[in-house]
Amino acid sequence: MSRTPTLDDVARAAGVSTATASRALSGRGPVSAGARADVLRAAAALAYAPHPGAVSLARGEGHRIVVGVVAPSPRLLTDQYATRLVTAAARAADPYAVGVSARRLRPGDRAALDELARDRSVRGLVLVNHRADLVEALPAALRGRVVAVGPGFGRVPAYDVDTASAMAAGIGHLTATGRRRIAMLTGPAWAASLRRPLAAYQEGMRAHGLACRTTAGGLTDTTGRAGLRRLMRRWPDTDAVVAISDAVAIGALRALAEDGVRVPDDVAVIGFDDAPLAAATRPALTTGTHPVEAIAAGAVRALLTGDADADRPVVHPSVLVRRRSA
Repeated sequence: MSRTPTLDDVARAAGVSTATASRALSGRGPVSAGARADVLRAAAALAYAPHPGAVSLARGEGHRIVVGVVAPSPRLLTDQYATRLVTAAARAADPYAVGVSARRLRPGDRAALDELARDRSVRGLVLVNHRADLVEALPAALRGRVVAVGPGFGRVPAYDVDTASAMAAGIGHLTATGRRRIAMLTGPAWAASLRRPLAAYQEGMRAHGLACRTTAGGLTDTTGRAGLRRLMRRWPDTDAVVAISDAVAIGALRALAEDGVRVPDDVAVIGFDDAPLAAATRPALTTGTHPVEAIAAGAVRALLTGDADADRPVVHPSVLVRRRSA
């Protein structure tokens, strides 16, 4: 044949219905010995191989993993963090003949969870940027098929990075180099996982007897640029900035350069993620490592093998990568 043979082709060659051919090949359901033999011979002659997705659906397993990114705007699906997660998840799922798709979930959108629970093609769900209330609202049909990237709140298996220690390392480095007026560009309030680095910043500043300075930096370079400008208007004597992510830190670097502020001479800048662009900025960005690929791979393997425990979250360490910006 000049095209890939289908189940209909096998059924026609064997002289049986498509339903009979399906039962004969899957071994599920009644079919006579003679019809099964005819179907197997036809399948062999045509070099027919069932589609992995069809096999998964027939078994009730689903053939794709959905990476559900909680975000108020679809723009965040193109953020470097989300794209790294989805790419790594696809790479980890490939040996299992399972696909990966991305889906934006609006904050608090429980109807979307119900929709995913009814979708027979969904093998499992990886939740990103979620809050505890969304985890608590998981439909019964999804329970046991959800893994969190970030906190699991004791309800679902979780794969995460130690953002608190990353922030502590950044604050420690800045104070050791003489910085005392350290401000933080925080993330959006709807992302629960971003509250931990904020708490770590506040704790670290108190431990050094320093006053906290915080303003929203969002999640993108554009919001980071705007946040930096707000911060400097309020506290013009700031001598260091720690950002919730590398994207936000890169926006801060842009704003400082445009305003004639020297980095790190006047203001030091630290990010978080160690994204590929971090080493290419001018000056190169000091940042904390974030093993996104290892986290995504662990989450996907947990879904596909069932080898995970909600009471034992997997938390990867973060290491401060010192570069010219701090």
